[in-house]
Amino acid sequence: MIKRRTVEFFGIVVFSLFIIGCLWYRENATLFHKASTSKIQKSKIQIAASFYPLYFFASQIAGDKANVINITPAGTEPHDYEPTPLDMARIEHSSLLILNGGKLEAWGDKVKDALKDKNIMIMTIAEDGITGSLSDQGEAAKDPHFWLSPPLAKKLVEVILSGLIKIDPMNQAVYIANAKTLHNTLDALDARYQQGLRNCRKKNIITSHAAFGYVAQTYGFTQIAISGLSPDEEPSSKTLVDIAKFARENSIRYIFFEKLISPKISETIAHEIGAQTLVLDPIEGMSEYDVKQGKNYVTAMDDNLVNLRKALECE
Repeated sequence: MIKRRTVEFFGIVVFSLFIIGCLWYRENATLFHKASTSKIQKSKIQIAASFYPLYFFASQIAGDKANVINITPAGTEPHDYEPTPLDMARIEHSSLLILNGGKLEAWGDKVKDALKDKNIMIMTIAEDGITGSLSDQGEAAKDPHFWLSPPLAKKLVEVILSGLIKIDPMNQAVYIANAKTLHNTLDALDARYQQGLRNCRKKNIITSHAAFGYVAQTYGFTQIAISGLSPDEEPSSKTLVDIAKFARENSIRYIFFEKLISPKISETIAHEIGAQTLVLDPIEGMSEYDVKQGKNYVTAMDDNLVNLRKALECE
């Protein structure tokens, strides 16, 4: 009897040690995997992009050769975002910082000053190959929303590509190939816009802020903006009255609003003139929900095209 209990006892001990060993292996294997992954990521260059469109283009060009981070959190409007100390630490651990410029990032100049003594390359899109002022806005009013026009987006891609090649020439061939693929994607997007907006009954849209000047200029329509180049600019009472009058006189049936800012003013104008509201996304950021749904710059541009065709009454 005692011998049998002894055998059972040792059996339990052996089984327990086996279970403990399995758990130890699983835990340490996970830690080893995380450590290995961390080492791989650290071996890559890091690129910091100030907000979503630059992050998207840089990610597409970099592929798996670089770690690209977005400084502006998902669902946040970048015009008035202020980097946190953690954001600054992430920027300082990057080899390249990509800014849009054109006063889109309120914090841009301050961060540039803070990084003067750091070994970090800083690219400002508005100063490095892409400039533009809309003829009806005068010399002083620079529109920083380059990415909303596919032809200008291609120029933006070239600027980012040049930056990646400078900091990581070893992977130049990969970056050039990825940029070419992205160019093809933008060419196809441009073709969809050209075709979709070719025959339209209306030529005017009313937007919540003046983000769509380049895309309007490229495809032959006009934006009437409630706010200025920044959505933070409050429209005057006279501006609102004038826009409502223009909408009535031109039989505007849709007033556009944006995902990341309050739709209240657009809804008020729409209610006053008996119109409806539609989303026209400046794609300055992606919400966490959209990211989880697999949305990106290209899908958002296609969604914009659908709503533009509706508002402009295109065939």
